[in-house]
Amino acid sequence: MSEPSSPKRRPPENINPEKYARLRAEAKNPYKGLRQFVYGTVGASGAIGAFVFLTQILAGREVGAALPNFLLQVGIVAGVIVLFKWENRDRKP
Repeated sequence: MSEPSSPKRRPPENINPEKYARLRAEAKNPYKGLRQFVYGTVGASGAIGAFVFLTQILAGREVGAALPNFLLQVGIVAGVIVLFKWENRDRKP
């Protein structure tokens, strides 16, 4: 069965339309700003870690231990990039 099409909701009389739109967006994607902040901090941490382990590898210090850690940090950064792009997939360029 087909569902009746719902008319576009108008903000209540006592609420600013911009605030209403922002509240609807927040209800649609709760904590989006917080998630993006966490992605940014985890990505920065992974990038710093990757830089540290890369310098250890280039210096030749404990390459056997530094290489897996470097690859882990690169994987973390790649994962954060994927999550960030997935989070923003509905935005138009």
